[in-house]
Amino acid sequence: MITLLLHLQNVEPIKLDVEELPGVTDTVILGKNPRDRSDRELEWVEDGVSTLYMPWWRVSYVEVLPSEDRESEFPLPFRTE
Repeated sequence: MITLLLHLQNVEPIKLDVEELPGVTDTVILGKNPRDRSDRELEWVEDGVSTLYMPWWRVSYVEVLPSEDRESEFPLPFRTE
């Protein structure tokens, strides 16, 4: 599962889990587990919604977040000790 951070127009960014990265011919992004940047439920999504279709015209840009196992491969540039 790949986690994306979608930066939407006039709304705070949201996280979505996708099976694969969207293709160049896709008109929507199909994602599961919609949540805000701090992993809380979204206020504007009904309770119990687990899948979200987001049209590309609402998306300004997309960040692909590293998976948990890949985070350890890249050390942080500052000390955490």
